[in-house]
Parts: sequence; C-alpha cells; structure tokens
Amino acid sequence: MAGQSSQAGKSKGGRPSREALEALNRRILDTAAGLFASQGFAATTMEQVASACGAGKDTIYRRYPSKSALFTALMEGLQDQILSDLDARMAVNASAANRLKRFARALLSINLRPQMIALNRVALGEAVAFGGVKPAPAIEDPIMIRLTALVRQAQAEDALREGPPAFVAEQLLYATSIKPLISAMLGESRFSDAAEEERYFNQAWKLFLNGAAG
Repeated sequence: MAGQSSQAGKSKGGRPSREALEALNRRILDTAAGLFASQGFAATTMEQVASACGAGKDTIYRRYPSKSALFTALMEGLQDQILSDLDARMAVNASAANRLKRFARALLSINLRPQMIALNRVALGEAVAFGGVKPAPAIEDPIMIRLTALVRQAQAEDALREGPPAFVAEQLLYATSIKPLISAMLGESRFSDAAEEERYFNQAWKLFLNGAAG
C-alpha cells in the first residue's frame, strides 16, 4: 500500500501524470486569483504565489515567465470558465428572445461575483497604467460573438427590430451589465443585494426592449 501511495499522481516513467500537472496548474491559478483579488497586482509577487500554493518558484516561472504572463493566463482561464458557464445555461429549448434574456441575466450575475469585480478592477488599473484600456473588438470577443448571434436570432424571429446585430448586442451589454459592474468596481454596494440586482436587470431589460422590440 505504501508503495502504491508514493506513486500517486505519477506516470509509469516516474514523471507527474497529466492529471497531476493540470491539478497543479489549477492550484497555481486559483491561488494567484485569490492574491491578485485581495491585494492587487503590484503587491502580489511570484514568491507569494509559490509559497501559498505549495509549489517551487522555479515551477511557477517555468509555466509563467513573468507576473504579467501569470495574470494574463489567469484572466484567459477565467474567460474560458465564464464561456462554459454561459454555454451550459444557453442549452435550453426556448425562443431566441428568451435565451437572449437568460444570457444577459447570467452575464450580469457573473460580472457581479466578488472575485470578478476585484480582478476586473486589477485588470483596469493595469491597463490604465500601461497606456490605456484597449478592449478587444466585438468581432473577436467570444462573449460578444455569442451575444450578437442571439440578437441576430431574435431579430430573425421578429422579437427585435432590424439593426446592426453587433451594435444592438453592445447596447444590451451596456444596459444590463456594464453600469452595475463599474459601480461595484468603484465600491458601490447596492448590487451586492440580490433583490436590487434582479430589480435593476428587469428595469434595464424592459427599457432595452422598449427601444429595440419589433
């Protein structure tokens, strides 16, 4: 039994298995997310991440050659998780308008998660420090691609009037998610209340439809 447990997480050649390496990488990114969110980018060091997740500093640097590379990988991984979450919620048999509303509502809840607020605050601060915010064009942003596709489908069903789908999707995003996210990033606490979050979304969705409904 002792011999079996000592080989846990290792492949036949004595190297860590792929599952063990993936688990280690998740632990590194989860640890980094907590540190960046709680104390900011500047105050977080690679040494702190290594110590907190129980990995050697060399192990961290082999995967991520700099703190910026680590933060970028963290945010990209977070986006992948968000996309998986959104895609799972969209796997329903409903009208395009209903799925569009579900998507926008889910996105608001995701954006208002405490860790998301903190990490977006860090990302914005770093973007400003290095020359300004340069958001990805809607044509390249996977979330906007999905939102635009839902708008196009809702237009095809005559639930929304005609108009450039990407522009309509952008207005919906700003109406339902961006204002609460910015308010939360600036320290406003009103959206930490679930009832207020729901009230705000319903009001924003109604106003959006008043301007876009067919």
